Amino acid sequence: MADIRTQVAVLGGGPGGYSAAFRAADLGKQVVLIERYAALGGVCLNVGCIPSKALLHVARVIREAEEVSEAGISFAKPTIDLAKLRDWKDGVVAKLTGGLAALARQRKVQVVQGVAQFGSPTSLIVKSSTDETTVAFEQCIVAAGSRVAAIPGLPDDPRILDSTTALALEDVPPRLLVIGGGIIGLEMATVYAALGSRVTIVEMTEALIPGCDADLVRPLQKRITAQYEAIHLATKVTTVEAQPGGLLVSLEGKGAPAPALYDRVLVAVGRRPNGDRIMADKAGVSVDRRGAIAVDAQLRTNVPHIYAIGDLTAGPMLAHKASHQGKVAAEVIAGEKAAFDTRAIPSVAYTDPEIAWMGLTETEAKSKGIEYQKGSFPWAASGRALSMGRGEGLTKVLFDKQSRRLLGAGIVGPNAGELIAETVHALEMGADMQDLALTIHPHPTLSETVGFAAEIAEGVITDLYVPKRG
Repeated sequence: MADIRTQVAVLGGGPGGYSAAFRAADLGKQVVLIERYAALGGVCLNVGCIPSKALLHVARVIREAEEVSEAGISFAKPTIDLAKLRDWKDGVVAKLTGGLAALARQRKVQVVQGVAQFGSPTSLIVKSSTDETTVAFEQCIVAAGSRVAAIPGLPDDPRILDSTTALALEDVPPRLLVIGGGIIGLEMATVYAALGSRVTIVEMTEALIPGCDADLVRPLQKRITAQYEAIHLATKVTTVEAQPGGLLVSLEGKGAPAPALYDRVLVAVGRRPNGDRIMADKAGVSVDRRGAIAVDAQLRTNVPHIYAIGDLTAGPMLAHKASHQGKVAAEVIAGEKAAFDTRAIPSVAYTDPEIAWMGLTETEAKSKGIEYQKGSFPWAASGRALSMGRGEGLTKVLFDKQSRRLLGAGIVGPNAGELIAETVHALEMGADMQDLALTIHPHPTLSETVGFAAEIAEGVITDLYVPKRG
């Protein structure tokens, strides 16, 4: 017999889950939201996006204080109170989780804390540290998220960190090895390097941020190569041995150094969907070997009254994807005509400099044989970038050669994550080369580099000399 009965059960209280729950409630549905953390927000808010961005802000302030010396202004070396920094970071998280709790109360969404698994096609079993609750539902939205991917064979040692334990900021290790040169690894490297760690990056592929446009990665790699102890590409970790004085790490690859001791090792080799942890078979929901769940445009699984969103579904594991999917699933449940039909989902690496991209990359265009026109504007010609001492950036836009419509864009430089939004909007609206080039951007700003890049593609740029094409 069920302890709770509801019209809609949402499994997972991250950005996708709470968006789904709140939208369903706004549309008149009775909703129960189940979250394994003590506070709503899921991995993103509690141990992911938000605490990492708080620490990245601090890292940026430290770096800016160092860099402004080139303008004749010098600050003393910062004194870092780790306990106070942790409290501040946790305070940012607490404000947001508290806000979500208030939003749930205002919408009369019942929140149940615990780890949920399917008990049947119409019920969830929620286990907390003190009791077990059965939630019976008419329809369910699964937003169970993902977990950090592990490397087999590593010793069980507290000095080996994942993204969650790294964000706890227990100390600043003198020497840190980051396994994985993707977004998460590079973001955490940015934080620890600014706080004083000597950082080494090991990436198994030939490039940092695999899959990202090489032109965008290049300025970041040049900058951090000068700041970090080492960056090893096309290299893998073969052994990690726990010793009293540190973790002895052996590497394999072209130019790999001799085994070396590190105070901490951060494993950041990606994330895995949690579809294999929810007893989906008891509901009849199909889960692939990776833990992902296939859905249609309305986010339905193979069981029509059960939906899946966020990291469980195909595509990038990003909070903004999940939140949009959550709203779509709630609207479909409420009987509205809705579908997740997006032309572009932006990706951002909050490194220093930031890298952001959306739509088609130049690498993809070449590999698929898509004919395109490109506009690439170097920030070395941007008055705003130079006045910030950050002329290494770049803004690139790609257009279809025939229709001249925007296909994709990439930006590297400070605030790239904010700047990319204009191009996402432009692509969704079907904007073409002239639409961007003729849009009056404020001067001097970083945003005008989008217009300048379009002007280069259009052949009307005056802020640079670009020889006419033959």
